[in-house]
Amino acid sequence: MISRDAPSFLVIRRDNIGDLVCTTPVFHALRERFPHSRICALVNSYNRPVLENNPDIDAIFSYTKAKHRAQGERFLAVYWNRIRTILALRAMHFDYAILAASGYERRSLLLARLIHPAHIVGFVPPGETSDRHIDLAVPHSQPRPLHETQDVFQVLSALGIGGDPGALRVHPDPIAQASARAILRKEEGFGELLIGVHISARKPSQQWPADRFIDLIRELRRRHNARVALFWSPGSQSNPLHPGDDEKAEQIMEGVGDTGATRFPTETLAELIAGLSLCDLLICSDGGAMHIAAGLGKPIVCLFGKSSLTHWHPWGVPYVALQPASEEAADVTLEEMLSGFDQLCGKIERPGDFTRGTSAQNRSS
Repeated sequence: MISRDAPSFLVIRRDNIGDLVCTTPVFHALRERFPHSRICALVNSYNRPVLENNPDIDAIFSYTKAKHRAQGERFLAVYWNRIRTILALRAMHFDYAILAASGYERRSLLLARLIHPAHIVGFVPPGETSDRHIDLAVPHSQPRPLHETQDVFQVLSALGIGGDPGALRVHPDPIAQASARAILRKEEGFGELLIGVHISARKPSQQWPADRFIDLIRELRRRHNARVALFWSPGSQSNPLHPGDDEKAEQIMEGVGDTGATRFPTETLAELIAGLSLCDLLICSDGGAMHIAAGLGKPIVCLFGKSSLTHWHPWGVPYVALQPASEEAADVTLEEMLSGFDQLCGKIERPGDFTRGTSAQNRSS
């Protein structure tokens, strides 16, 4: 099927943070199968830190979506830089462009066609078995409910790579990690256990009330002699373009006191990755931070609202998922959260010491 030992690959993934994290096993499988190949990625600039420092990837190329452009950056500059990136990729003469999405992705296909690789690998539209622009086509079938990681991994079957995907892989930036360590590891008077609590969630159904976070942090400190790192997306909730959780975080910090938790707002994705890498466990809602933590090998207690637990649960790590029958995370009680935390601790010998690749699923009702 593949004409030479070291073909070049460009993996294209344009989606959200969690989607890109769930694609990291694709890069690792390619590297294991073709250790001498040139393996590159094309992603959007917002998600790029997810792949940085990844030893499976030779080069990362990115473009900026208009909605993610920097303050003062013009639309024309955004699209001009995108054209320059496409031209640079086209000049590299890739053997294969892989459309790494869990299903047919028309916009990724358009990018691949503009780059003009020798072959395009990807899923075809539902109900079809071929596409005139995808010469290595994969029909998108789900004989059983799949996780996003499993779903996207199926695209590699066109290259003779099968089986189940391995662990997610995210690698923190060393400089960002050193800065995070100076903040998160300086607190004295409590034990070695550092629990990350991430309070931000984009979907209203995934959000948990501030007063319950206050009670949770107090109990974690009391019961486990633990240190707590409070993570959130900075900014005001009233910002229509980039809403943040500054007000919620301030309410929580006032409730627990300055010694109750260490503040860690994350202006950048690299900061979030670095901060989470230092935690022993994470409590969060379904979302990008949850998948990053899984990519860092962290045990997780996660809140689920109106999203598929089967398709989006933390992949490859011990976890406890709490999804009430109402599919509103706010209906999860403090007692259920604390019980979930205790269940998670029971799945690992001690925080930070467990076997990657194991998982267990718990759903509250």
